Amino acid sequence: MTLQEQRGRAVGELIEHVRAIESKEGVTRASLEKIKAELIALASRSELFPAQHFANIPGRAGTIYHLAEDLDGRFALYGSAGIPGKAQPPHNHTTWASIAGVYGDEHNVFYERTDRDETPGEGRLKKTHELTIQRGNACAMLPNDFHTIEVTSKTESLHLHLYGKTLEDLPDRITFPSSTGGRVARFMAKPEIYCTRITPRELRALTAADGEYAILDVREEGVHARNHLFLATSAPLSHLELRIARLVPRLATCIVLVDDDEQLAQRAARVLRRLGYRDLHVLAGGNPGWKAAGYELYSGVHVPSKAFGEHVEHHDNTPRIAAADLKAKLDAGEDLIVLDSRPMSEFKVMNIPGALDCPGAELVYRVHQAAPRPETLVVVNCAGRTRSIIGAQSLINAGIPNKVVALKNGTMGWHLAGLDLERGQTRMASVPTDTAPAKAAAAKVAKRFGIRTISVAELDADRTTYFFDVRSSEEYAAGHLRGSISAPGGQLVQGTDSYAAVHGARIALVDDNGVRATMTASWLLQMGWPQVYVVKDAALDSTEPAFSVQAPACPMVSAKDFGDALVLDFASSLQYRAGHIPGAAFAIRSRLGNHIELLKAKPVVCTSPDGLLARFAASDLTVLGCKARALEGGTAGWRAASLPIETGETRMLEPPEDVYYKPYDHKSQVEAAMQDYLQWEVNLLEQIRRDPDCKFRDFPQR
Repeated sequence: MTLQEQRGRAVGELIEHVRAIESKEGVTRASLEKIKAELIALASRSELFPAQHFANIPGRAGTIYHLAEDLDGRFALYGSAGIPGKAQPPHNHTTWASIAGVYGDEHNVFYERTDRDETPGEGRLKKTHELTIQRGNACAMLPNDFHTIEVTSKTESLHLHLYGKTLEDLPDRITFPSSTGGRVARFMAKPEIYCTRITPRELRALTAADGEYAILDVREEGVHARNHLFLATSAPLSHLELRIARLVPRLATCIVLVDDDEQLAQRAARVLRRLGYRDLHVLAGGNPGWKAAGYELYSGVHVPSKAFGEHVEHHDNTPRIAAADLKAKLDAGEDLIVLDSRPMSEFKVMNIPGALDCPGAELVYRVHQAAPRPETLVVVNCAGRTRSIIGAQSLINAGIPNKVVALKNGTMGWHLAGLDLERGQTRMASVPTDTAPAKAAAAKVAKRFGIRTISVAELDADRTTYFFDVRSSEEYAAGHLRGSISAPGGQLVQGTDSYAAVHGARIALVDDNGVRATMTASWLLQMGWPQVYVVKDAALDSTEPAFSVQAPACPMVSAKDFGDALVLDFASSLQYRAGHIPGAAFAIRSRLGNHIELLKAKPVVCTSPDGLLARFAASDLTVLGCKARALEGGTAGWRAASLPIETGETRMLEPPEDVYYKPYDHKSQVEAAMQDYLQWEVNLLEQIRRDPDCKFRDFPQR
């Protein structure tokens, strides 16, 4: 059990005991004495509260770390770190409170208020007693007791502060300027609460254990792509409220937040805490700290999936064909078929001449109808390498009678060989009229990889379970298992980290006949996911979305009414480049604070493709003191009204690093970008050999 798990269990037991005391005895001096004893017992276990987890933030007199809080804000526990001399004037809490020492000395002087609001806005205090709180003792206060604190030790101190209600919802706390009272003022109406830290070594121990955890990189995706942990999922702070429920569906999950310097991660922790997540940690030192500890950082996106493709090619010796050789066979009219394993949206952009679209999980399902003659050569391609390799090896593992090869380097390799690509095509391999051959092939794969089936009723709720519908998005929309997420199988294997952020979670795959789910399961098991199931007898009768996001309330404005306001577009930089409202500026939500003077100078209208992210941004701007509204219907509504659109990077408040740019997204030096990308994929194989966080599994042939 990790230190974080031990501390979490001990804190949970404390809260349970305290809740029982309050429920049975109410809030009295006597009950608070019992609560105080419980808190002393926890604080005395100083090994649970190492200084590196609760270090004071440089430049601050004190730092408050969040340790526990009920979903309704009750029973909140904090670690309060302070440097020598840290002090607070007389204040109350408006809820009961107890303070116990972990290390260091915190001198408290206690007061009662003696006036009876005789003079509005003023009050008098009378000292009752004082106590230096250190390890082994504690104090307890009723809601209207007052006290001062001062760190008197020569080194940093840490004390546990337990309250009947969260500090973030005590707006009526008051303070006085002196020990005798005086003019009343609000006290810490919005305290800055921090998340506890986890060291790189501790995180490595966590990833080596069997429990559930998620590592979320909260920087923008384009920044994430420069360097990140192998097991980190890109979850930008700018989009966190929109994505977190899908990525981490269980509120009790241990989440480690990662950035460059802990600042963005701490902001993300506050967002997640508001959403109900409680087991939160920030990686000490961020990515630089991880690298300094001697651990691997990776560039690019979807690294586990990309590296897995290279591993599969090396381990299974997946056969391949070069672009020039394939072109020669096509020109000679040889008996072959090219199946493009990408989704139709990518196929339309560019494809090998004559190819049929057949996304990854569809290959075994549709190949028998697409290539009914065993003599037909089957060539599988994608844009680069991963889906070509996985797709070809899927057909080989399924035991189809045809010879199967992967197109080396996919459409990029074809383009780099100087060959022409088709564009705008919509050809697709047909749905089979006879599914028996596909089912037989999937059964063979299920036997080799030990794929288990399970019913929905058998899945308990004591751990994270992802329900992924691996059919096409069109089939999902027509009817799916309630609570399942559309994750077409090829894309799920190609970018697993963007679907399932919780490592150690259970994955339940859904389709209509087991073929696509079985093939997808075989790859997830090889990637190291410990519990992967095919759901049997799933009722595919829901059309409701698995998750919905409640947008914050904010002022709205129609397209015809925003006048000369500054328009901020929160689309991706690629979407912005393709088309935006004339004069709109590209903005990144998490960086709005960088432009506060500009944004306060005139009214602001926020837009985004569907208007949802714009509402979050408008709400943020209001908190920052700006006059902001969100555009009704977003940019989609603007387009639907046939209003003018501007293209290009015309007004960029931030550099275009919000998303990862694929080689063909670049405006220049596309061929160089393609070559660099393909070499990056190949080089991953050597890097993962140095990284124990890579846990791919090899299964023997049967």
